[in-house]
Amino acid sequence: MNGDNGTSTQAPQMRALLFTDLCDSLILVERIGDAAAAELFQQHDRLVLTLQQQWNGRLIDRSDGLFLLFERAIDGLGFALEYQRELKRLSKQQNLELRARSGLHVGEVLTWENSAEAVKAGAKSLEVEGLAKPMAARLMMLARPGQILLSAVAESLTHRATSALGERAERLVWKSHGRWRFKGIPTTQEVYEVGEIGSAPLRTPRGSAKARRDIPLWRQPAALAAEALVLASLAVGGWLLLRPAPAIAFAERDWVVLGDVRNLTGEPLLDDSLDQAFRISLGQSKHVNVLSDIKVRETLAMMRQPGEAILDRRTAIEVAMRDGARAVIMPSVLEINGKLRVTVEVIDPANGNAVYSHSADGRGMESVLTSADQVVAALRDDLGEAMKDISRDSVPLPKVATSSIDALHAYAKGLAALYSQDFDSALMFFKQAAAVDPGFAFAYIGMMRIRHGQGDLEEALRLYDIAYGLRDRLTPRERLYLQAWGAQFGGAAMPAVAEQWRMMTELYPDDPAGHMNYSSALYGMGKYDAALVAARPLLLPQNPHRAFAQNYIGRIHLAVADAGQAQRMFKEAAALDQGASDVWLALSLAAAKDYEASEAIFAHRTLRGPGEQIERSSSLVDQGRFGEASALIERAKAECVDVADVCRVLDVIALHQQRLSGNPTPRTSYATILDVSLKKAEQQDAASRRESALFILATAYQTVRAGHSGTVRARAGVLKALTQKDDEPRARQLWALVQSALEIEVGQPQNALKLLEPFVNGDELYQVHVMLHDAYEALEDEAGQKQERDWLERQRGRAYAEELSSYVLQSLNLDDARRLQNSATQGAAVP
Repeated sequence: MNGDNGTSTQAPQMRALLFTDLCDSLILVERIGDAAAAELFQQHDRLVLTLQQQWNGRLIDRSDGLFLLFERAIDGLGFALEYQRELKRLSKQQNLELRARSGLHVGEVLTWENSAEAVKAGAKSLEVEGLAKPMAARLMMLARPGQILLSAVAESLTHRATSALGERAERLVWKSHGRWRFKGIPTTQEVYEVGEIGSAPLRTPRGSAKARRDIPLWRQPAALAAEALVLASLAVGGWLLLRPAPAIAFAERDWVVLGDVRNLTGEPLLDDSLDQAFRISLGQSKHVNVLSDIKVRETLAMMRQPGEAILDRRTAIEVAMRDGARAVIMPSVLEINGKLRVTVEVIDPANGNAVYSHSADGRGMESVLTSADQVVAALRDDLGEAMKDISRDSVPLPKVATSSIDALHAYAKGLAALYSQDFDSALMFFKQAAAVDPGFAFAYIGMMRIRHGQGDLEEALRLYDIAYGLRDRLTPRERLYLQAWGAQFGGAAMPAVAEQWRMMTELYPDDPAGHMNYSSALYGMGKYDAALVAARPLLLPQNPHRAFAQNYIGRIHLAVADAGQAQRMFKEAAALDQGASDVWLALSLAAAKDYEASEAIFAHRTLRGPGEQIERSSSLVDQGRFGEASALIERAKAECVDVADVCRVLDVIALHQQRLSGNPTPRTSYATILDVSLKKAEQQDAASRRESALFILATAYQTVRAGHSGTVRARAGVLKALTQKDDEPRARQLWALVQSALEIEVGQPQNALKLLEPFVNGDELYQVHVMLHDAYEALEDEAGQKQERDWLERQRGRAYAEELSSYVLQSLNLDDARRLQNSATQGAAVP
């Protein structure tokens, strides 16, 4: 850039970037003259400086416009709104028309300070680079005069935080301008406008060579479509004249309700088998989505119908009306003259009329799978898909899934058990499906999901390998799903894993699995704002796991210090999952220091499993009830059955809570855990080793904090190697924590500060600020201590919500939060 890079942050930071442009500034100068323009621009500069201070912005660059950086997106929006208002006021004073266009985006950037010599020579004091920068600039260039445009990320983060704008929030109006393609930006971006009622243009931006709307060909100007129309008319003109218009005009990504099979053969094996055959066949369509069985049963419950109620024509129509589905699909099977006839009707829920009907005949039980494929292919043509798309995306059901009706029957039973969280029964049924048809890839994926959820990564990997070998017998969607799991099992760094899941969200935006796993990967890296944006589609009413999604999103809100929104999410989730989210509701209340309400929930809640016991013990530590916390963890250890290495997590937490209770922790206890874990990690696959590395480094950090630094120093070489095997940001951060704790112990707190400062970018672990505080305390820097104490107090939610190796640091986080707040209170009380 300028030949002097100065000091780089090295790590990307999540920031809000605002570009503004004063429209027609050159014409203005010509009109009023240089002297008047100079005076006007001086007033403008004073206005900008005032707004910078008000909204905590940093001015990076300016000419006719501004480039500012903000830590919070809502501050960037507040600046833009106030800037527009003040320009209007200045216009009235000067009897001029002053209007600006603005673009706001949130993304990762790299920043570095230029040296004093470079600044003196004319360089900016701070340099900012990253893909987020041209994105924000493109938004500004797209905007009309007086218009504020936002990216989808910025819109999500500002919309949920408008309370920070005070009364002005009530006067805001928001509008989506659809998806746009920007030059230099690889994917389409949704563009939003925000402004005050009566002031915002609320008009579609004008496109340019660098930005154009992403619209179908048939909606583009007629001149562009004319050539294609002339060529196509000769080939398809006659067909268009003869083919009737669709009775239901389906749009891409519409939802349909699949009713229960009307089985007139007397063969019960066909009930759920044919239902599953239709789901798999329709699942190959990118045009429509089938409402899941879980979501249908949830809607039936709201209709005061039993969950096992038959989804007949009338009931299915009501479900479709409630859930916004475009059509109802009613399959049936009967025997005619020795043949099995599979029939499907498509019903318009608006009037209850059947608008399409297709049938296919075959001999024998196995024929129903081929017949189901035939009627689905005809149905997909009716739904509006081009035949070339159907032939490209579809594989016959016997080839893509199984040719065995018995295997499909067992698989359907397994899915039903999985949705009911009866994992033992689900495993049994999936195993039976694989035993009947060893080439049934779906069955192995079902088993893999369960084993991974139970923490048995080695068995999950074995099942993945089998499914991967059978990937030709998967639909395109399931192949992409398996590919993303492959990155995770292959030990790829979490950023690469996240990118695989992001790809799935782009290609299949209505599949909650992609959004959940993409957001979870971001959450695991501490990228909470990005995780919240990625998780937003999980709140769609069609998501069958909406209660789980609300619980998860509540934890993200807790991690970003939005306790009120977190509590709302947990309450809504608890109403759907029979109180399973009550523990997190209690933790969010404890994070807000409403201990009485938190304890009231725990008083009526039986803890389920070691996870809830860990979380409950942390809330007790938060209140200084160390003896109760320690006793709870000891009981959890006694009951622990180690499938996901959770027992060793309990061992580490138990040692910490023993120390809090006044019982000395023997050095050999930490040493034993470290040695056993290190030895085990040497024999693990890449994915398991990555998880073990995080646990081992977190344990090493707690070992130093417990006063056993010699144990860690003796193993420093092998511990450091853990951070070098895998490119994991969290592993590097944990190793920096270990090193900083050791530096403070030997009286070198300034070295600790240097180790930790590169990680302070919004994604950092709670313990980073604990160590920064302790380093400032060793340096007797009271201002630094207060800064870190204030951060730690604001981020109490993160102390609870931070997910790392089954919350192995949660108890320590809450102990430090209590300790430092108590020390601040005692210090303030000293005369």
